Formats: sequence, C-alpha cells, structure tokens
Amino acid sequence: MYIVTDKLYFPPVETANKYGMLAVGGDLSVNRLILAYKSGIFPWYSDDEPIIWYSLNPRMVLFLNEFKVSKSLKSLLKKNIYKVTFNQNFEEVIHHCKSIERTNQPDTWITDEMKKAYIDFHQAGYAKSVEVWKGDELVGGLYGVDLGTIFCGESMFSKEPNASKIALALLVDKLKKEDYQLIDCQMYTDYLASFGAREIPREEFINYLRSVNLKYF
Repeated sequence: MYIVTDKLYFPPVETANKYGMLAVGGDLSVNRLILAYKSGIFPWYSDDEPIIWYSLNPRMVLFLNEFKVSKSLKSLLKKNIYKVTFNQNFEEVIHHCKSIERTNQPDTWITDEMKKAYIDFHQAGYAKSVEVWKGDELVGGLYGVDLGTIFCGESMFSKEPNASKIALALLVDKLKKEDYQLIDCQMYTDYLASFGAREIPREEFINYLRSVNLKYF
C-alpha cells in the first residue's frame, strides 16, 4: 500500500488491491483532489481512519443515453412541484448529505475534514451541486466533481420522497444538452443500477478520462 507524502503523486491505479484501495495518507488540498479525479481516484474513509484513496475495478458509471426514468418519476416531473437550481447552494447541499439520517445505512462517510475540503474544491470551481426546492426550503440535492464532459457523483440527499431522483434526472438532462458523456458513480449499488448505471472495467473508465477534454485541467 502506497503511503502518500507531501509530493503531489499517486501510484498507477493498476497497483490498487482487490478492494480498490490504492494509497493512504496525504491531504485533501485542491491540487491533490484535482490530480486524484483526473486519474480516476477518489478519497473514502471514516473519522477514525487516515485518508484512504480508491480506484475501483470495475467502476460503476451511468452513460447518459442509458438513463432510465420510471413512469412515477416522469409523472412527478410533469407536476412541476419543485424548483431545481444548479450550483446555487453547495454548502447547504453537502451539509445535508453529511447529516441526513439514512435508513439501514451506517453513519456518513463525509467527515468534517472532507466537507471543508469539498467546499474549498467548490470555491475553486471544481465541485458542483444540484438543489431541489419546495418553496424556500431545500428538500433534496446532490453534489459531485465536474471534469467538463464527465461528472463524478459524490452524494445525494432527500428530505422528501424522490427529491434526490429529481436532482439526478435534471442533472442528466442538463449534461446531455452540454455533450457530457457519463456520470461516474464509483461503486455498485442497486439504487444506481435502477437508473441504468452499470459497471465497466477500470481500464475503460480511465480511457474515457484520457480521451476527453477535461474542463479545468
């Protein structure tokens, strides 16, 4: 296992173990996060652990043209109950993603350190959010890292049923119009698979990263 030092470097993703763990340590500075996402690497750890860097194989992704919208979600979108905004209240979105209770799930992996780091990442122009409003109340949303033609999803929340689904559906619609290729979902969940996300080999995902014109890099 590679130990990250002050040097801005990660080992080749092919050296990750079978669980996708690639390296330990380092920091969550903007420059290191830039290098990580550009390389297909992301941090994931708990409060009582050092920073752990992952590059999973296979990788869960959602190709935008494969996005599935259920009949019930289509009906809800047509009712126009909620207002959706983009990148208008990142800090509140990540706060809710960190603090909201999730049924049958462990405590959040978004540590205080990570929350601060991604707020800094947002202020630098890389991390973005989607907000779902009911009146003046923020009832759902998601955030992730915008690479220009790939969006790396990080977390979502709902305070009302289906609010996060609305955020995802409107994000997909926006990204399609802007000629994005896919949303990186990182790891498999049945929830993501229900939207059409699927696993691809890590090598294929890295090739997508290398072939696109990354917006900020």
